[in-house]
Amino acid sequence: MSTTAPVLLVRPMRVADLTAVQRIERASFTTPWPAQAYRQEIETNRLAQYLVALMGDAVVAYGGIWLMVDEAHITTFAVDPRYRRRKIGERLLLALLDLAGDRGAREATLEVRLSNLPARRLYEKYGFRPVGLRPRYYTDNNEDALIMTTEPLDLPAMRARVARLRAELDASPAPSTMPDDDLPEGPKQ
Repeated sequence: MSTTAPVLLVRPMRVADLTAVQRIERASFTTPWPAQAYRQEIETNRLAQYLVALMGDAVVAYGGIWLMVDEAHITTFAVDPRYRRRKIGERLLLALLDLAGDRGAREATLEVRLSNLPARRLYEKYGFRPVGLRPRYYTDNNEDALIMTTEPLDLPAMRARVARLRAELDASPAPSTMPDDDLPEGPKQ
């Protein structure tokens, strides 16, 4: 009997995903959102849309946006530390940008720790550029946040960038389904 490896699936976050989301949240951030925050976001915030990335039945990443007028603000984004460096974050970011465009956003914006170089490189690859600083934004250590914003999402150059990156992702091998269990748990900032 032949079985196929589970493919990565990105879909809207559900209440049933919250235990896995909180596990990734605690492993990724020194000041995680409270458990109830995600429930409230997906049940009552009409401006919010959250996605999860699954390998089989396992939630391996999540992210969310708020659509405010014509701006999609990426509120949170994390990949399970055991599944990083497999292009899962890229696939999820692409899904968030698609969602932003589908909902009429003109641009996307986010905050990222100045010290989080891997995340900054990913965002820059997808057209985000630094536009400002939020001093002492992170309460755990008062680190500044870099504000990053895309060019207009409907700009031909931005559409071409996203199309090229999507084609590269589509041509790349599927992410490995085996977690890196030997990685230490805890925040990777």
